[in-house]
Amino acid sequence: MNPNDTENQNAAPQAEPANDATPEAASAPEADPIAVLEAEKADLKDKLLRLMADMENLRRRTAREITDARTYAVTNFARDMLNVADNVRRAIESVPEEASKTAEGAFKGLIEGIDLTERDLLKNLERHGVKKLDPQGQKFDPNLHQAMFEIPNAEVPNGTVLQVVQSGYVIGDRVLRPALVGVSKGGPKANGNGSEAADNSSAAS
Repeated sequence: MNPNDTENQNAAPQAEPANDATPEAASAPEADPIAVLEAEKADLKDKLLRLMADMENLRRRTAREITDARTYAVTNFARDMLNVADNVRRAIESVPEEASKTAEGAFKGLIEGIDLTERDLLKNLERHGVKKLDPQGQKFDPNLHQAMFEIPNAEVPNGTVLQVVQSGYVIGDRVLRPALVGVSKGGPKANGNGSEAADNSSAAS
């Protein structure tokens, strides 16, 4: 027998494939496909909800911008028309009350025509969202009125509008022009923001 054959027989067992390490690798836990799908589903649902919320916010913002555009589109034109309204009111007030009551003929027609023009002008302004402020006898509101002077009067609550020097106007929720007013002073303290009214009227004077 060849000595080399003996060595080869002894070495033969070592020639078998080394598969001992593979069981550990095979035993490593695989990702659960259901869990993976659930995670993807939750992620997609979150993205969808965020997208829907963004689209709803965009829709509301666009609707609000369209509404504001419709409401305030005539702001500059309306502000220019206030001068016309002021001039018509001055024309009416330039005629003494007694003369207006006893007017006849063409003069009476002229007065009635001017009065009708003012009513029609205010009606058309209001149709476009512009409203005239009539604060006579109301509490002074610094958001709508501008105090020009104080009027001593102990019979009415302090901070009451007693005289309107120039009419004010609003368009939608915005002040187009504040009313210029005279505010009472010396009467009982007004409820609510009466003290604020008195402070503002004092500052104006």
